[in-house]
Amino acid sequence: MAPKKGAKLPVAAKKKAEKVVNPLYEKRPKQFGIGGALPPKKDLHRFVKWPQVVRIQRKKMILKQRLKVPPPIHQFSKTLDKNLATSLFKVLLKYRPEDKAQKKERLLKRAQAEAEGKTPELKKPIVVKYGLNHVTYLIEQNKAQLVVIAHDVDPIELVVWLPALCRKMEIPYCIVKGKARLGTIVHQKTASVLCLTSVKNEDKMEFSKILEAIKANFNDKFDETRKKWGGGVMGSKSQAKTKAKDKVLAKEAAQRMT
Repeated sequence: MAPKKGAKLPVAAKKKAEKVVNPLYEKRPKQFGIGGALPPKKDLHRFVKWPQVVRIQRKKMILKQRLKVPPPIHQFSKTLDKNLATSLFKVLLKYRPEDKAQKKERLLKRAQAEAEGKTPELKKPIVVKYGLNHVTYLIEQNKAQLVVIAHDVDPIELVVWLPALCRKMEIPYCIVKGKARLGTIVHQKTASVLCLTSVKNEDKMEFSKILEAIKANFNDKFDETRKKWGGGVMGSKSQAKTKAKDKVLAKEAAQRMT
């Protein structure tokens, strides 16, 4: 009898290939119960109790985002761009003050010269000035040519008035990242502010270009920065709530109009 049209022909059942088990190796599944095998490693990042210092840093960072920051403090979040900062630090490194070993060597040479009856050279070197009181004095005396301020001075009240003073005395100033980075230039752990009073003739061309760029970024934008508030950025949940509230209010306003 011929098969009906459209009917599927019976397919021969495929034989499953049997797995060849080696009798020498017995299958022993791991038991992760008490006293059993160690479980695979998990990402425990969320369960770590971080040190108090880290927790305070993170809370402080979030608070700074949430609270409204007044312009004099907010200006310290706008730092010098990377390329300009590297060229500035290259110049500053040329004028590092002497460390203890260099000072000892200089004094020994001077003592030897005096013992031999020669007149020692007493030429004052051109170096970077540091120390808040000293730099403030140089700014007030109009001797400073460039003032470099760290962005992370704590408490910020120590340097919050410096940009205004620099602008009043018409001295170029800039805010850079890292008081520790400034500290390395003057052989200290940290330095809140540095200052250059003069440079050598061979560096004057490069120094003038840096000053022009710094003036354009900081001194000339002073009126703009003193009106700009910072912070006020809420979390994702708060933003979603306010969006939903605004949506409802907009809908109600549209219904009243119709």
